[in-house]
Amino acid sequence: MEESKIKKILTGKVVRYLAAAIAIFIVVILLSKTFLSCITKHGQELTVPDFTNITVSEAVSIAEEAGLRVEIGDSVYIRRLGRGLVYSQLPPAGGKVKKGRRIILTINAVSPKKVSMPNLVGFSLRQAKAELSSRGLALGRLTYVEDIATNNVIRQFYGGREIEQGKSIKSLSRIDLELGLNPEENATVIPDVIGLKYLRAVDVMHDNSLNVRKLVFDRSVKDYADSLDAVVYKQMPSPTRELESVDMGTDVTLYLKKEAPKE
Repeated sequence: MEESKIKKILTGKVVRYLAAAIAIFIVVILLSKTFLSCITKHGQELTVPDFTNITVSEAVSIAEEAGLRVEIGDSVYIRRLGRGLVYSQLPPAGGKVKKGRRIILTINAVSPKKVSMPNLVGFSLRQAKAELSSRGLALGRLTYVEDIATNNVIRQFYGGREIEQGKSIKSLSRIDLELGLNPEENATVIPDVIGLKYLRAVDVMHDNSLNVRKLVFDRSVKDYADSLDAVVYKQMPSPTRELESVDMGTDVTLYLKKEAPKE
């Protein structure tokens, strides 16, 4: 009888010790994962700030505070924009990047410059956008024609005429693209851009294979600098709902106003 009790006591102790050992092991594993995650910053992403329409020194300060770096990659000439102010950036505002990522800035130059037109034929829409941005050019209107590959560039136009590679044109010129459209892959969605700044809102529309037909600024926007800071307060058509879609190339009108200063 006493031997049976002793066995029960010993068995109970072994079970408790084993359970405690397992619990300690689990805690150690969890703490190790947490520690490694903190050290390596695994999965950590930062939201890219909007550097447009500010000075380079201001951009550097904001970037350092956000854990990012900025670098001047190119310049354009916009007569209505203040000299030396940031015109555009890559990656764009709102994008997700790793800590320490370099953000390339395009600033407004003192005098106009010319750039060489790249050959975008065969590029995807996304690749063409990136190439135009890197050259200091702007994406214009998107038109679609039936083709086997959706959103592949077929022809490129400047001022209504087809433009060849190597042609010298003014920086910030708008380049219209003719893109392929597979009848089975011709749908997209209209995103919600309410609250986004002018350039970012247009960029998002292009990312979704849409055209900005018209920009309507209210009376609070008095000059070009104001327009860069203006935010969208209404869009027509409205954002598509779940399971809804529209044709690629659909026109969207954006209504913008200058954001009230924060107190």
